[in-house]
Order: sequence, then structure tokens, then C-alpha cells
Amino acid sequence: EFHVVRENGLLFRVNFDDYLDTGLFLDHRITRARLRAASAGKRFLNLFAYTGTASVYAAAGGAATTTTVDLSATYLELARANLALNGFDRPQHRREQADVREWLTEADRHGARVDLIFCDPPTFSNSKRMSGVFDVQRDHVTLITQCMALLAPAGQLVFSTNAQRFKLDELALSRWQVRDVSKPTIPPDFARNTYIHRCFEIDA
Repeated sequence: EFHVVRENGLLFRVNFDDYLDTGLFLDHRITRARLRAASAGKRFLNLFAYTGTASVYAAAGGAATTTTVDLSATYLELARANLALNGFDRPQHRREQADVREWLTEADRHGARVDLIFCDPPTFSNSKRMSGVFDVQRDHVTLITQCMALLAPAGQLVFSTNAQRFKLDELALSRWQVRDVSKPTIPPDFARNTYIHRCFEIDA
């Protein structure tokens, strides 16, 4: 059973009964708002996109294009519904079902470039539909490097994780300017759990 809720003037379908997650990660409210503010005229890429909420925010911020990538057809259908609810079910707002790491490899091979990326991977995944096992602590350097390869000059990656013990490998990523924006992106209702997520802005 789905309900429509409003967040910062945008509409989203949520499910309070059937799944562990409702479809709208509340700890990312500020992150989504920051993405909207940064999206005007940009080519926006949303990786491990879940129900596409960040894509809706980017579209609302005036993104030239949005690409929403997730392995789950169910989540991508919810992303389509969320975009449509807000009037953004248009050709420039694409959805692609794929293993994110494989998609990044193919996109780079074809010379694709974007201006703003939001990447919020799972802490761990061993889905049968993806190649190998993903562990965000072990694999984040490779994943971030793949993302950075797609950025146009002056582009930016916003990388986030809910892994409680996550430690960014700053040495391996020292070729780029990395800013830890975890504290300013945590809403006040999560103040008692400041490790609800880690969030970083990485400039090309």
C-alpha cells in the first residue's frame, strides 16, 4: 500500500507496511536539497538510485538531463512513478537497469561525461544479478575512481554511505579535492546518531 508524501515541495510514493525501507531515506533530506541547488543546467547521474528521489530533486533544480541507474526493476519503476508525480517523466530523464560498476565501465568506454554524480552504494551486496560481491569499505576507491572518470571538467561527485564504521581511503584518493560534508548533511532529527551516514564532495 503506497502513500504520497511531500518533502520540500516535491511528491514521493512511500510504503510504510511492506518493506524495511519506505522508499525515502530521511537522513538524506539535506543531501537531496544540496543536489537540487547544484543541478541547474547539469547532466546528473544517480547511482544505486533506489527509488530515484535524488533524480527528482535534480530535475526540480533544473538539471539538463538525469540518468537513474539501479539493478532493481522494482526500484526503477518507483523512480519512474516519483518522476511522473512531479512532472518529470520526460525523455531527458532516463532510467537504466544495470549493475552500477558494469554500467560505469561501459559508459566510460563510450566516452560518456556528466557534471554531477550522486553515488550512495549499499554497505554490502551479494545479489545474484551483479558480478561478484560488493563491500563499500573494500571497494569504495575503485568505485569512486570509476565515477571520477565520467566527470566533465569542474564536475563533482557526491559520495555517501550508511556504513557505520566507514573510513575513506584519503591517501588513495589524494589526487582529488575531497571535502567531508557529513555533519552539515545530517538533519537535526538524527543528531543523536551522527554516524547515520558519511558524505563527501569530490571535485574533478
